[in-house]
Amino acid sequence: MNILVSGSLAYDRIMDFPGKFSDHILPDKIHMLNVCFMINGLMENFGGTAGNIAFALSLLGESPTILATAGRDFEPYRNWLAKNHISTKHIKIIDEELTAGAYITTDQSDNQITAFNPGAMKFNSNYDFDSVAREKTLAIVAPGNLGDMVNFSNIYKKKGIDYIFDPGQSLPAWTKELLTELIHGSKIFICNDYELQLTQEKTSMTTDDILEKTETLIVTKGEFGSVVMCKENNKIRSFEIPVAKVNQVNDPTGAGDAYRAGLIKGLATSRNDIVHAAKIGAVCAAYCVEVYGPQNFHFTPESFNKRFESAFGKKAF
Repeated sequence: MNILVSGSLAYDRIMDFPGKFSDHILPDKIHMLNVCFMINGLMENFGGTAGNIAFALSLLGESPTILATAGRDFEPYRNWLAKNHISTKHIKIIDEELTAGAYITTDQSDNQITAFNPGAMKFNSNYDFDSVAREKTLAIVAPGNLGDMVNFSNIYKKKGIDYIFDPGQSLPAWTKELLTELIHGSKIFICNDYELQLTQEKTSMTTDDILEKTETLIVTKGEFGSVVMCKENNKIRSFEIPVAKVNQVNDPTGAGDAYRAGLIKGLATSRNDIVHAAKIGAVCAAYCVEVYGPQNFHFTPESFNKRFESAFGKKAF
């Protein structure tokens, strides 16, 4: 199966501040803010939606193709992807930019201040779709360069390629018309419960309206699992997917991307059983939340199947 993963590649640089922001920011002086936080250290993780999804897919035995851009500082990330048997052939390098980066500082009260530099993500990536076989291809359009998200969605629709539309944190950037157009024609529209509400407010669409535009709506709900919705005989059918048991929740970063990777693996195995695919997504997300960083978990197909069977009573694949 040819799996095309478009989205972002980014370095996540996480800093820990041993105090409270509120002790250093004076409310009556907010108009002339000038503060410096002395941090305990900096931890760098490989991240970005495309990188996270591709990483989890590689653990699941797939060979995804990343469609994204990166900057002149990409070499360490490139080596990491190569180490995990993920091709970087179609990642476009923008020499005058840095790879996208998130700079996240967290205080003792779990408040966060984040600065995000889109860097190379400001540029479109390139991919030659001429040789892509429709029936052997599955794609996901994840948050990344906005032009790519529009272009790739249109190409997939034109070629009849099944694609998952995942707007995520890009949602505020879309107009009502464009967002509706991107959902329309997708095999699956996936979002979390907050993003669903935002989508409905932005487009004035009900759940029923959304399911007129896409075959399946999947809504993730964090610790409360996820729900798969589709239309049958003009009625909405809903399937609740519980979370898989975790040993300890350490960091939810990237759990949504891991879920999407599991979902794609399930669809690559059997496109007609989306409920089973969503369960694979739930188990993949469970591995992710148990470690710090979105690409620091590990499993083998054997250990994954064992955990899946424990959660859902049969093998994943």
